[in-house]
Amino acid sequence: MIRPILTEIGIFLIPFAAYALFLIATRSGVLVSSSWPAHLVAKLVLGSLLLVVISFVFLAQFSGAPPDSTYVPAHLENGKLVDGVEK
Repeated sequence: MIRPILTEIGIFLIPFAAYALFLIATRSGVLVSSSWPAHLVAKLVLGSLLLVVISFVFLAQFSGAPPDSTYVPAHLENGKLVDGVEK
Protein backbone atom coordinates (compact mmCIF):
# COMPACT_ATOMS: atom_id res chain seq x y z
CA MET A 1 0.00 0.00 0.00
CA ILE A 2 2.92 2.34 0.55
CA ARG A 3 4.06 2.13 -3.09
CA PRO A 4 0.92 3.76 -4.59
CA ILE A 5 1.03 6.49 -1.95
CA LEU A 6 4.69 7.25 -2.69
CA THR A 7 3.93 7.18 -6.42
CA GLU A 8 1.17 9.77 -6.03
CA ILE A 9 3.39 11.97 -3.85
CA GLY A 10 6.09 11.74 -6.53
CA ILE A 11 3.59 12.68 -9.24
CA PHE A 12 2.47 15.64 -7.11
CA LEU A 13 6.06 16.86 -6.76
CA ILE A 14 6.92 16.69 -10.50
CA PRO A 15 5.93 20.32 -11.33
CA PHE A 16 7.86 21.65 -8.33
CA ALA A 17 10.95 19.67 -9.32
CA ALA A 18 10.66 20.87 -12.92
CA TYR A 19 10.45 24.50 -11.80
CA ALA A 20 13.41 24.02 -9.43
CA LEU A 21 15.42 22.57 -12.33
CA PHE A 22 14.42 25.59 -14.43
CA LEU A 23 15.67 27.90 -11.67
CA ILE A 24 18.94 25.98 -11.47
CA ALA A 25 19.38 26.11 -15.27
CA THR A 26 18.78 29.86 -15.37
CA ARG A 27 21.07 30.39 -12.38
CA SER A 28 18.29 31.99 -10.36
CA GLY A 29 18.23 31.40 -6.66
CA VAL A 30 16.26 28.26 -5.92
CA LEU A 31 16.12 29.06 -2.22
CA VAL A 32 15.36 32.76 -2.72
CA SER A 33 11.77 33.52 -1.77
CA SER A 34 11.35 35.93 -4.69
CA SER A 35 11.78 32.95 -7.05
CA TRP A 36 8.66 31.32 -5.56
CA PRO A 37 5.87 33.94 -5.64
CA ALA A 38 2.49 32.90 -4.22
CA HIS A 39 0.67 32.99 -7.58
CA LEU A 40 3.31 30.71 -9.12
CA VAL A 41 3.15 28.25 -6.23
CA ALA A 42 -0.65 28.23 -6.59
CA LYS A 43 -0.30 27.40 -10.29
CA LEU A 44 2.17 24.62 -9.48
CA VAL A 45 -0.24 23.19 -6.89
CA LEU A 46 -3.10 23.25 -9.41
CA GLY A 47 -0.91 21.55 -12.01
CA SER A 48 0.14 18.96 -9.46
CA LEU A 49 -3.43 18.23 -8.47
CA LEU A 50 -4.39 17.89 -12.12
CA LEU A 51 -1.58 15.37 -12.65
CA VAL A 52 -2.69 13.38 -9.59
CA VAL A 53 -6.32 13.30 -10.74
CA ILE A 54 -5.24 12.18 -14.24
CA SER A 55 -3.09 9.43 -12.72
CA PHE A 56 -6.04 8.24 -10.60
CA VAL A 57 -8.27 8.13 -13.69
CA PHE A 58 -5.68 6.13 -15.63
CA LEU A 59 -5.24 3.81 -12.66
CA ALA A 60 -8.98 3.22 -12.43
CA GLN A 61 -9.51 2.76 -16.18
CA PHE A 62 -6.47 0.82 -17.31
CA SER A 63 -5.43 -1.38 -14.41
CA GLY A 64 -6.96 -4.52 -13.04
CA ALA A 65 -8.94 -7.25 -14.67
CA PRO A 66 -10.88 -6.79 -17.89
CA PRO A 67 -14.59 -5.95 -17.60
CA ASP A 68 -16.98 -8.79 -16.73
CA SER A 69 -14.19 -11.10 -15.63
CA THR A 70 -14.19 -13.06 -12.41
CA TYR A 71 -11.04 -13.98 -10.52
CA VAL A 72 -11.06 -17.37 -8.83
CA PRO A 73 -8.31 -17.36 -6.20
CA ALA A 74 -5.92 -20.24 -5.61
CA HIS A 75 -7.64 -23.05 -3.76
CA LEU A 76 -7.49 -26.71 -2.87
CA GLU A 77 -9.32 -29.02 -5.24
CA ASN A 78 -9.30 -32.79 -4.55
CA GLY A 79 -6.35 -32.30 -2.21
CA LYS A 80 -4.25 -30.43 -4.80
CA LEU A 81 -3.45 -26.74 -4.93
CA VAL A 82 -4.96 -25.08 -8.01
CA ASP A 83 -3.62 -21.70 -9.19
CA GLY A 84 -5.86 -18.67 -9.35
CA VAL A 85 -7.39 -17.94 -12.75
CA GLU A 86 -9.51 -15.27 -14.43
CA LYS A 87 -12.76 -16.54 -15.92
